[in-house]
Amino acid sequence: MKQTSSKISLTVSDGDSGATNSPGFVPALDRTLDILELLSSADKGLSLSALSQQLDLPKNAVFRITQTLMARGYLDRDAKTKEFGLTSKLMRIASFRANRLSLPELALQEMRALRDQTRETVQLGTLSGNEGVIIEQIEGLEPLRIVVDIGLRFLLHCNAPGKMLLAHMPIPKRKKRIEEMDLDARTSRTITDRSKLHLECERILDLGYSVDFAESNEGIHCIAGPIFNPDQTLAGTLWISGPSKRLPKSEFSKLGQKVKSAGERITKDLGTQRS
Repeated sequence: MKQTSSKISLTVSDGDSGATNSPGFVPALDRTLDILELLSSADKGLSLSALSQQLDLPKNAVFRITQTLMARGYLDRDAKTKEFGLTSKLMRIASFRANRLSLPELALQEMRALRDQTRETVQLGTLSGNEGVIIEQIEGLEPLRIVVDIGLRFLLHCNAPGKMLLAHMPIPKRKKRIEEMDLDARTSRTITDRSKLHLECERILDLGYSVDFAESNEGIHCIAGPIFNPDQTLAGTLWISGPSKRLPKSEFSKLGQKVKSAGERITKDLGTQRS
């Protein structure tokens, strides 16, 4: 991806002109919030240099703040690119709040019901920058089951939840994202052709669910459904994961409807909570 070199221009309105001169103003906290807000709006992670340049802050100040945020679990850093990104901690604290219920809290009942129906692990995720992130999980009932860490990030092109998040982006944003993505082959069935990925997104919108035919990990299949906000933007996605022998391709359609229906019920609950 091409890294932007533009800077963010910060202006203060007349009504807030005294804020920085207030006895209670904390410059370090102000800078910390600037970093968090910039990372939340970025399409990908940002390096120390990029954060310093875009916010017009000294590198040593950005370094100290990012190290503190990493130590507290609010940021992580890609070992290869050295780019910072938000973790799911802020989401788990405040995202998708609705009458003091978070999206994971609202989804738990339906996630448990779907787990009981399918006996497979059910997971819940949202978009975070240019990746997805798992924010809740209900373990399956089988002795051999798929279990991951909450906060695990996943790519958008090679698994059912990632493709669901990608498909529901506004079309211009989705096209731009696909053109910029590295479509690395995780298995022999990973979609690595951009035109085919565009078609896959359209197919997902038509079906109302997405599938992962061992596209990320050999022998593991996933089936995902959408969860919508009251304004019909995507709030998140839930999915079942299991060994290919228990989730064969011949069952994708039937299981897809089950996952889709669970997502629709959570969507209804989300709308009710926010009304």
